[in-house]
This record gives sequence, structure tokens and C-alpha cells, in this order.
Amino acid sequence: MAKKKTKEPGNINKSDIVPISEILPENLIILPSTLKPLFPGIMLPLTYNDSSIIEAVENVYEYENRLLGIVLWKNEDKEDVWNSEYYQVGTVVKIYKINIIENNSIQIIVQGLRRFTRQKVLDDQKVQRWKVNYYSEPEKKTSEELKAYSLAIMSSLKKLLSLNPIFQEQLKLLLSQVTYNNPSLLLDIVSSMLNAEPDKLQEILEAFDLIDRSKKVLLLLKEEIELTTLQADIQKQIEKKLSKQQREFFLREQLKIIKKELGLEKDDKSAELEKIDERLKKIKLSKEAKDTINNEIDKLQMLEPSSPEYNITRSYLNVLTELPWGIYSKDRLDISQVRRILNHDHYGLNDVKDLILQFISTIIKRGSVAGSILCLVGPPGVGKTSVGRSIARAMNRKFFRFSLGGMRDEAEIKGHRRTYIGAMPGKIIQSLKRTETANPVIMLDEIDKLRISFQGDPASALLEVLDPEQNKDFLDHYLDVRFDLSKILFITTANQLDTIPRPLLDRMELIKLSGYILQEKIEIAKRFLIPRQLKQHGLKKSEINFTDKALTMIIDQHAREAGVRNLENKLKKVMRQVTLKLAESTPKKYSISSKNLSEFLGNPVFIPETLYKKPIPGVAMGLAWTSMGGATLYIEASAIISKNNGFKQTGQLGGVMKESSEIAFSYIRSFLSEDKDLKEFFNDHFIHLHVPAGSTPKDGPSAGITMALALYSLASRKSVPADIAMTGELTLTGKVLPIGGLKEKTIAARRVKVHKLIFPKENKQDFDELQDFIKEGLQVHFVDYFQDVLKIVYPD
Repeated sequence: MAKKKTKEPGNINKSDIVPISEILPENLIILPSTLKPLFPGIMLPLTYNDSSIIEAVENVYEYENRLLGIVLWKNEDKEDVWNSEYYQVGTVVKIYKINIIENNSIQIIVQGLRRFTRQKVLDDQKVQRWKVNYYSEPEKKTSEELKAYSLAIMSSLKKLLSLNPIFQEQLKLLLSQVTYNNPSLLLDIVSSMLNAEPDKLQEILEAFDLIDRSKKVLLLLKEEIELTTLQADIQKQIEKKLSKQQREFFLREQLKIIKKELGLEKDDKSAELEKIDERLKKIKLSKEAKDTINNEIDKLQMLEPSSPEYNITRSYLNVLTELPWGIYSKDRLDISQVRRILNHDHYGLNDVKDLILQFISTIIKRGSVAGSILCLVGPPGVGKTSVGRSIARAMNRKFFRFSLGGMRDEAEIKGHRRTYIGAMPGKIIQSLKRTETANPVIMLDEIDKLRISFQGDPASALLEVLDPEQNKDFLDHYLDVRFDLSKILFITTANQLDTIPRPLLDRMELIKLSGYILQEKIEIAKRFLIPRQLKQHGLKKSEINFTDKALTMIIDQHAREAGVRNLENKLKKVMRQVTLKLAESTPKKYSISSKNLSEFLGNPVFIPETLYKKPIPGVAMGLAWTSMGGATLYIEASAIISKNNGFKQTGQLGGVMKESSEIAFSYIRSFLSEDKDLKEFFNDHFIHLHVPAGSTPKDGPSAGITMALALYSLASRKSVPADIAMTGELTLTGKVLPIGGLKEKTIAARRVKVHKLIFPKENKQDFDELQDFIKEGLQVHFVDYFQDVLKIVYPD
């Protein structure tokens, strides 16, 4: 507490107390009362810390007979306290003592003398000064009504005392000082004791009529009694509840002691150590782990359960002993059974299944999975996660999946150090704890969506996890004990490879899931999606039926992506509407056909990709790869007669695609420079090349030959046949280079019923490896130079 300096030493003398009859000044300096109004007859301390108020108080004390006005303010002006808004009625007080506090504050002890009302505000730049009218209390004999009010107030005060002992000392003081012959003082002292709102207390101060003032005081007293009664009830309920809880606690503690004395129960520490010993009998620890656990057990035995270190050590021991040290599930070694499970769980994906079977047969032959990390790459909804789950089921291993999408803290992989509050092991160790085996199949989903932040780089932390040379001695920060991860089969999934760091990608074997063609999606819907949704919607086969044509329309017009997730969502939408119809009408069978499909799914979402029914010079169809699968892509070229020749591209093209278009333009211009009829075409025209769907970003070099053909078609006025699509990167010399995503592009061509395709010569082996049902009915040409393209497109 700050030390106080007394400006005028000594106690307050009785002679200092101002008699009521003393002459009071007409003008008063006004100081604010912040919490509640001050009443006549009350002596109390007031504290101020504003320098201008402190200066005004000292001037009043020295030069103005120690008298000033205290008024409750309505609104405070924080910049200038003297400009604050005040009520009209206040109390004149006399200063008895000033104490200067060290932190630039002042405490004054004052006694209220009389009420006053503001007559007007005087012009004083330094302080707030009022001209006031004083109110003198009536000196006539107290009426019977006023006595009755005084008795009622005293009675209410005694009741309040019985409910709240805090008022006991104040009541004793009141009874010693006040008589019924002085009701004004009684009312003011009682008002000063109340904890009412400041504006309500101000109303009492402004009530000059004693009867009116008595009514207001009695009303506030009743409110105080009701509030105190409610507080007392709440306090009793809390005490009752606490006493019950304490009683139960003491009884439980006594019961523990009795059971412990009788040998029926052990204390918490002994019970915890017994559980740890039981777990230790079931696991095969490494020497490092055994030494660490023994040291921690010795440490735990020395600690008291109330110690914070006890809980940290106990949690650490629980994690260590709950891990599956030396516990392995038995692998399924029958490759034919593995094939049967994969075929049962998935339709199609034959190339993917063959790769997985080769991979699993190698594991079976070798007897370990060391060095094997699979990465399933493909668009959303093609079944990457379900393939991983099927691999685990086929190998008879536990399966655990967690997503890496958006992960930006390397502690999620390698754990937190135990020095941090709330530390816990990383996801890898947690997955082993949940699967209860040391050789599960762990799927790291969305590995292409890892992020880097100030908290670290999770992709770098994964290098140790996925490196066969390092993961046999994996060190989690929380465990601080090496654990062998080499028996785990890690499977990662990604939608694209561009965002995966190269060192991480090098540690994985890629298996691409390109997507499904129309026939595959129809079979998947019949075998898997429709039965599953029938079960989830409580429908029977006899209540709903999908025709093949309806399924074809759903896939082609509403769910055209490479996977089947959106197809399943559309089937859900249809079934929800069918359940509503069955609930509202008499049960019957609903057949979903091409005729009534629009009633359930509305208008088609996808329009035909073939924009042009008739060939137009300057337009050629290309094939593109997207994260959602393959797509067709038109290239449009237009010529504008102009003296200022030039070339521009539109369609939200990326940097690589713009360069590819410029290469195509330069090559065609060079190629046609030897043609007598066409060599002046580009000198007399401004060329505009556009790729439709301008809101969709596009990039990549594989549209090179398509752009070149569109420009050649424009210059020669020869239309490109509508049934030809192509893809291939073009160089300045006309060489056609290989491209990626051949399967997806082939599927996209089949979808729009284009059967004549042009691919780079070096992609012939990729095409030969495609399934027969994808290649069936296609007329494919492989080209080495752009001149080969012209020979195919314009055979004459």
C-alpha cells in the first residue's frame, strides 16, 4: 500500500465540525462524485488523481473556508474533467483533512452539510464554479406519518441486518446517532448505506419533501432485502452442494484407506505400476527402450502423485508401454486370395491391380516390405483410399489413415519434445498405438497438399519416415527412443505430382489411377454405388430401379469427372427424392429412365464438348490433361487484314502454353514462307489465337501441334475434319515430342465420340499398354514431324 503524507497532522477536533447554522457561500467550486452521490451528515474519504482537481482542492482548503460542492456526474469528459456533465442537485461539504498519496493522487476527508441546487454556472476557465441555492431541512415537529415511515425504515434495516451481517457496524453507528425526531438525517444515512444504482440514489438526494424521500428510501430498502434474500438462497444451495461433495470425498478417501488396510485395494501409484508391468510382459522391447522404461519406472516410484512431474512421467511410460514392440500381424501369403479380394473390392483398374499384385508378391517372396512405399496418384474420386484399404485387407494387416492436407507443423510427424506442456507423440507413433501392431498399412493421404510454415517443414520430416535406410531407427521427439518402422507398408495418395518435393517423390513407387470410362462407371454404379446407397437410404431393390440409359445420362451429363464420387452424390440425390415420394404416397416401384431423369436431377450440367458440328477453317480439336481427368480442347485462330501484322493469344493461357503458341506461329510462318500462294498471308494479317473457356486457366506444351494445325488451316483456308483430335509438343523445327496423360486424353476422346487420334510417335508404347476396351474402335496415328500431321489431316 502506498505511503500517505498528512498535510495537516493530528486528529479531527469536535470544534472543527461545522454547525448547520454556519453561513455558506453563494458560489462553490464543484468536484465530481463518480460512484454515487454524497448525502448531508455523512463523513467519508474521496480520492482524486487529476492534477487540476488537486490544485483546486488545495486552493479551497487554503483560501475558501474549506467548503466546496460534490455533485454526481452524468457523463465524464476524459479530456477535461471540468467540462463533464453534472446533475442539478449536490451537497456542500467541508474538508477536514488532506492526504497526499505518492502516486500523484490526493485523498480528502469531507463531511456533507446541506443540499443545494444549481442556479447557474459561473464563467471560470480553470474550474467548474456554480452559483447555488441551499436547501434547509424543516425544523417543525415530526408528523405521525413521518414517524411511521421512520419506524418502517428501521424495521427493514433490522431485517437486512439479519440477512447480511456486513451492515451490523453501520447499523450500530446509525442507532447511536439518529433519533426519530431527526428523520432527515436518518434518511440520508440510510441512503448512503444502500448499494442501489447511482441515478436512483440521486433521486433521493433531489427529493426535498421528506415524505417523498421516505417513500423512495423504503422502496430501495425493500429491493435491497429482496436481492440479499436471493443471494442468501444461492449461497445456501452452493454450500449444500459443496458440503455434499466434500462429504462424498471424505467418505471415498476413508473407503480407500480401509480397503488398503484390508489389502483389497492399492493406491494410485501401485495400481499404475502394476498396469505397466502387465503391459511389459506382452511386448518385446529393444535394449534402448528397456533401459529407458526401467529408468522412468524408478523415477515414478520416487515421485509423489501430487507432483506435476508424476503425471508427465506416468503419461510417458503409458505411451512407451502401449506401443506394439515386437508385435506383428501374420501376412496373407496366398497371392490368388489377394487377387480375389482386390477383384471383389474394385471393378476395372486392371493395370493398377496387376502392379499391386506384383508389388505384394515381391513382399511375400522377400519376406519384408523394406524399401516399399507406394504412391497412388489420380484425380479425386477414383478410389485411391479404398485401394489402400483393400491392400491392407488383402495382406491381412491393420489399416490406419490420416490426412496430410494442410499440415504445416513437423511436430505432427515427429512429435513434440516432452519439455512442452501438452506434448504428445507424432501421428506415426499414434497410428501404431491404435493399430496395436508394428506392421500395419499406414496411408498418408493428400501428400501433395503439405505446407511449409514457421513451425517447420513436414515434407522434410517425412523423408526420415519414408526412407528405407532411415526408418528402421525412427526417432520420435516425444519418445526419444528409436522405433523400427521398416515393417510398415506406407501408401501415399496425391492428385498431382507437381507440388510433391523431389527428394520425397524419389522415395516412392508411383501407381497412376487415371479414372474410369463410361462403361466402367456404369458397372461400378451397379455393383457398388447403388447397393450401398439403397442400404443407406433404407430402400429395397423392388422400390427403385435405374435403367442403363439413365445411368449413361447421369454419368455423361451430370457426373463427367474422372472418378465416381460425384456420380454417387447424384445417385444419393435421386434416392432422397424417391424416399420422399414413397413417404407421401402409396408405396410403388420407381423406375429412373432417360425420360424422367430431369425430374430428379434437373437440366444437364455438362453440355456436349463438341462445339462445332461443321468444320471451320482455323479451328482444331486438341486433347488436354487436368486434375479431374482428360478433356477435349478447341484451338481457334482468326485473321484480321491489317498493315500492322502481329500475333496475340487469349483464353487465360499459362506461360508454357503461350510459348508453345509462339513456337507454333513461328514454325507455320517459316513453313509457309516457301509456298508461293501463302507466304504473304502473315505479312498482311494480324493473327488472333484463342482457346475457349476463358475463365479456366490452361497451361502445358502438349497443344503445340493443335495450335500449328489451326494456324495452317487458317492460312490455307482448309478446314480440319471434325472427327480428328490430337496432342503433341512441337519444336521450332517441326519435331513432335511425347506428352503425358495419354490414357486420360484417350478416354476424353472416346467420351465425345472422336475415334481418329494423332499422338507423338514416342507415345506408341504407352498406347499399346492401355486396356483393349479403351483402344477398341480407335484409329490412332503416331507422328514424328508436323508434316506427318498434315498428311493425315489432308491426305489429298
